[in-house]
Amino acid sequence: QVQLVESGGGLVHPGGSLRLSCAASGTNISINAMGWYRQAPGQQRELVAVITTTGSRNYADSVKGRFTISRDNSPYAVSLRMSSLKPEDTAVYYCNLNGQDQYYHDMDYWGKGTLVTVSS
Repeated sequence: QVQLVESGGGLVHPGGSLRLSCAASGTNISINAMGWYRQAPGQQRELVAVITTTGSRNYADSVKGRFTISRDNSPYAVSLRMSSLKPEDTAVYYCNLNGQDQYYHDMDYWGKGTLVTVSS
């Protein structure tokens, strides 16, 4: 089974910065992309940023210019650098891996989430 382990969440003041990391292990699928989603209390989970195996990146409009997603290969991992944080960035952030198994089935794996709280 593919496992995703997130780290880096915590409490930060508005305008501050945090770096989230996600490491994947046990994968036996062809990876299409990895990314970060977030879910605030009582709200729907939303996409924050994704990066494909070719290095193409997409960001939610609300985080463009403030967040940067990167992919690492040794070990295989992604990170999310967050700056100029706002209270509305407060959420549980989830790492996501999308790919295809040996039968070409689309698969999504999720981490357990890491809490980011932006507050004065």
